[in-house]
Amino acid sequence: MKAEEQLPRSALGWIILAQFSLIVLHLERIPVWIVAVYLLAALWRFQVYSGRWSFPGRIVKALLIVTSFVGIFFSYGSLVGLEPTVALLLAAFALKFIELAKRKDAYVLLFLAYFVCVTEFLFSQDLLVVLFSMLNVVLITTALVALHHPGQHRFKLGTIRLPIVMLGQSIPLMLVLFFLFPRIGPLWSVPLKSHTAKTGVSDFMRPGDISNLSQSADVAFRVQFEGAIPAKADMYWRGLVFSTIRDGAWTSLQYFDVPTLERKQKVPETTGEVLLYDIIMEPTQQNWLYSLRYADSGSSKILSSPDYRLYSPVVLEDEYRYSVRSWPDTVIETELSTWRREVELTLPKDVNPLTREFAAGLREQHDSDRDLVDALLKKFNEEEYVYTLQPPLLGKNAMDDFLFQTRRGFCEHYAYAFVVTMRAAGIPARVVAGYQGGEINPVNSTVIVHQFDAHAWAEVWLEGEGWVRVDPTGAVSSDRIEWGLERAMAGEGSFLSNSLLSPLRYRSIPWLNEMRLQYDALTWRWQSWVVGYDTDRQYEFLESLLGEFNARKFALVLIGTWMLVLVPVGFSLLGTRKLHRRSEEDKYYVAFCTRLAKHGIVRESAETPMMYASRATAFAPSSAVSILEITTLYSELVYSNQGLDKSGKKRLLRELARAVRAFRVNKK
Repeated sequence: MKAEEQLPRSALGWIILAQFSLIVLHLERIPVWIVAVYLLAALWRFQVYSGRWSFPGRIVKALLIVTSFVGIFFSYGSLVGLEPTVALLLAAFALKFIELAKRKDAYVLLFLAYFVCVTEFLFSQDLLVVLFSMLNVVLITTALVALHHPGQHRFKLGTIRLPIVMLGQSIPLMLVLFFLFPRIGPLWSVPLKSHTAKTGVSDFMRPGDISNLSQSADVAFRVQFEGAIPAKADMYWRGLVFSTIRDGAWTSLQYFDVPTLERKQKVPETTGEVLLYDIIMEPTQQNWLYSLRYADSGSSKILSSPDYRLYSPVVLEDEYRYSVRSWPDTVIETELSTWRREVELTLPKDVNPLTREFAAGLREQHDSDRDLVDALLKKFNEEEYVYTLQPPLLGKNAMDDFLFQTRRGFCEHYAYAFVVTMRAAGIPARVVAGYQGGEINPVNSTVIVHQFDAHAWAEVWLEGEGWVRVDPTGAVSSDRIEWGLERAMAGEGSFLSNSLLSPLRYRSIPWLNEMRLQYDALTWRWQSWVVGYDTDRQYEFLESLLGEFNARKFALVLIGTWMLVLVPVGFSLLGTRKLHRRSEEDKYYVAFCTRLAKHGIVRESAETPMMYASRATAFAPSSAVSILEITTLYSELVYSNQGLDKSGKKRLLRELARAVRAFRVNKK
């Protein structure tokens, strides 16, 4: 192998660092055996470097490739989808490292590494992910720089300086492109993250579902209000409306379950104070959105359902920002259609007979629907019902077991039992699932809604009042509504019991909690101005910058900004370029060589001064003494000048100048 094709040892070290750094962000979604493949690849390449093993042959390569495909298929159940595709890319990246032999192989691997780095943004665009990805880019670029130092065999940390400077120089142009370059839609579609666990409230609800979700400290969404933040007890974030029971689970009505005439929402007359707020939702792999009661987005990208909830026509694969207006005091649907009344009264037959009998007794005692509702809430409040994250299992007649035997449950148990009782008593009712409350961040006055804020409550239809929210959980545990889940579960000790490392468990430590809130405030800014910088926000920014927006102004700003960025960079590069200047001894020696070249004695590019002198003396033996004198003086000045002082060097330069001026070529 030629020397220029060999892989420098320093570059190999940086490639190994970059290789393992790239899989860190993918560890939560790839099978463990892929990490083992990376370790095997590093070990194999080290053994090759040490001379103990040889590079794999064709049969071994084919076996490794087939094994990787089979492993990914069995790990994910398919080769189609985002996760298996990325896992396959990571496996190929590791296997390519095993056969890394020449510099051209390293180029292919490092260009592939940049692509691997970008794949993380298909799953998350969190600020910490971006910062870690920038570190990966620095490591990859450092390995690329190290490839151009063939003589550098020792691993040097100083190599990282040049890539950092290069990437720093690219930041101004990056900012210009980010803020001004037109937002163009993707040229291809990315397969859905079908293998990623869905986050948040599901589209069906059984007893125990929300209590399981409440063990998660993940953020569901963040909210920023224009003006004062409502009281925590008033923040009911509606997401799903469950109107039907199928096989013991509450489900929402699908589009084709609703008759054509009922699909259009009956827009009410808004009353009371309006609340304006922005929401940034985390990816859910679902399409429903969250808002306070009665909500309107005003955006063509957000739709409203007949049961007064918001949803997106597309699945939320990434963080999603939207603006909402809500009128909490608005009376909703004062007149109920025959179809809607029938749906909101339907119960499965031959299930929960004791609950039906209990509801019939309440109906006999109370002529007023409002009084009946209050009577059931009074029962929950005064009798020995327990609010717990650890409810017992229920049988076929789940609500009979809960109401009259176990009496222990979470919010979905109470909402479920309440709605079943209301329907059995002839009052239209339904379950609403979403979130309740949230943590107010004093740093930037946003509301952080976590997964453990997931909640279920009821809506009943009352004559003259329309749909009215009723939360039976509040009758059992007022702390849950007023203060949140943490205080409600303080006695039980079950709050985030499965998340020992969550910072939320240590909010009593002031400095740690302050760091958490500061980072969350920074995350809001990141999501608002970077992740959420879409076509609409870009248009608003350019309109505020340019006034009346048109193509001519945009082109002038774009070209002018590029010039402001690129021209100084260009001048700085030209200014720092060091032009090679000939020394005095070089000038005299070049004049000497030029004089010989006129007589046909041309110095070759790879010829040393002494080799050239030997050939010149053979051609012109009569001038041999002068040729050797000039060559000796020049060699002493260039190669032996470490021991020379200034006076000695000046003396040799004078002698060299005299000898060159007196030199004449004599062929005789």
